[in-house]
Amino acid sequence: MSTSTAVETNPAETKTAEIALTINGQVQHFDLDPRTSLLDALREHLHLTGTKKGCDHGQCGACTVLVNGRRINSCLTLAVMHEDDDIVTIEGLGQPGAPHPLQAAFIEHDGFQRGYCTSGQICSAIGMLAEAKAGWPSHVTADVASPEIALTDEEIRERMSGNICRCAAYPNIVAAIRDLAEGARQ
Repeated sequence: MSTSTAVETNPAETKTAEIALTINGQVQHFDLDPRTSLLDALREHLHLTGTKKGCDHGQCGACTVLVNGRRINSCLTLAVMHEDDDIVTIEGLGQPGAPHPLQAAFIEHDGFQRGYCTSGQICSAIGMLAEAKAGWPSHVTADVASPEIALTDEEIRERMSGNICRCAAYPNIVAAIRDLAEGARQ
């Protein structure tokens, strides 16, 4: 006869971490379990539900936010890791009646259907445009030594490949991003 002993944990013994995060330009104070993902801190503690929990494994991009201007999957990082960072969610990009230019381009090009992936798509696209402007090549960049990246449809699709849209609005998403990228260069 074998007996197994389960280790019981007392929730009162769980240690929390007091942190301050700068989210959408405002400092927010938290007392969190240090295992809390940035995604859960945003959604469950601040009720910033524009950032979506899709796969919770970093495979769909629905949870993409900007940290110090770079796009990250907020489900794959812990909130405690971002105390000195500038975090921007979809709620921090535009204002009612004054959307961010990329939000306006998504509306103009009908770059969403169901909308679940849209906030991640927009945050990812903003980060992607900054990467291209900085001259970071992708796997399909023709001339990796060129200081200027041509944002062709193929280049945009490759750079946005970490963001999945179940509705297949990809042509409209690419058109919205290309439209903004071309307008930014003029």
